[in-house]
Amino acid sequence: MTVSVLTLVRGRREQLVNLLHGLASQTLPPDELVIAYMQPRPHQGLPKVPFPICTRYVEGDPMPLARARNQAAAAARYEKLIFLDVDCIPSPTLVESYRQALDDEDGLYLGEVLYLPAGSIDSGPLDYTRLDRLGQVHPARPQIPDSGTRAEPDPGSLWGLSFALSRESYHRAGGMDEAYRGYGGEETDFAWRLARTGLPFFWVAKARAYHQHHRLFAPPYQHFKHILLNARHFHRQWGRWCMEYWLGQFRDAGLIDWHENAARIEILRYPTQEEIAMAELPPTALYC
Repeated sequence: MTVSVLTLVRGRREQLVNLLHGLASQTLPPDELVIAYMQPRPHQGLPKVPFPICTRYVEGDPMPLARARNQAAAAARYEKLIFLDVDCIPSPTLVESYRQALDDEDGLYLGEVLYLPAGSIDSGPLDYTRLDRLGQVHPARPQIPDSGTRAEPDPGSLWGLSFALSRESYHRAGGMDEAYRGYGGEETDFAWRLARTGLPFFWVAKARAYHQHHRLFAPPYQHFKHILLNARHFHRQWGRWCMEYWLGQFRDAGLIDWHENAARIEILRYPTQEEIAMAELPPTALYC
C-alpha cells in the first residue's frame, strides 16, 4: 500500500466523476484518493470506488492552489504521490506506471496529457480507444518514450496536470510556496525548488491522462491581477521571470510596460470586461 492520488476541486463535479471512473479502472488502483476542496462543501452522490477517499477543505479566496496541494500532501498516508488535475481522466496504466517509475528511481515524473474536444465523454463506460483517437498532444510537449523513462533537463517542463514524486522529495523542497495567490507561477517555482535539491526530472511512458474540455481564454485576462502578483514574487525569488508568454501578451495589448530583462512590471491599465469576454476562445480550441 504505497500510492496516494491527489486532486484539487472547485466546482467541476462532472469532471471529478470522470476522474473517479478512470481511477476505478486502473490496472493497479491507488491506495487512496485525497481531494482538496477549495469550496465550502464536498460534492455529494459521487460514484463508489474500490479505494478510500480522504477529503480536506482548504480556505482561501481566490483559488489557493499552492495551499491546497500542500494540505493534500500533508493528508496523504502513502509515500508515493500522484498529483492529477481534476480535469484529467487517467488512462488505465497511469497509476501503475508512475508507481513503477518511483520504485525504480526517486525523481519527478511527468506523464503525457492528451487534450479532448468538447463532447468526448458520453454517459457510458469510459472508451479509452475513442479518447486516444480524439485526444491531441499539446505542441509544446515532447514525444513521450514508448517504454520506461527519459530524462528531462528543463525543470520548467513541470505542468501541474499530471506528475508524481515521493512524499519525501515533496517536503524536502519545502512543498509549494503559499505566497503565490490565485492562478499562475506556483508550479514553476516548485519545479525550480525541486531542481535545487538535486531531484532529477523524467518523462514516463504509459502514464497518459486525458484533459477534459473547458472554456479557454487567451490572453488570460481574467487572471491578470494574480499573474502579475505571482510573476513579481517569482522574480524576487529567482531573479528571473516566469509566465513570460502571458506577460508578453499583456504588454502587446498595452496593459503593462515590461520586457524580459527588466526588473519590474508597470501596470498601465487593467483589462476591461469587454476585453475579457473577447479573449474567450471558440469551443474548437483545446489548449492555449
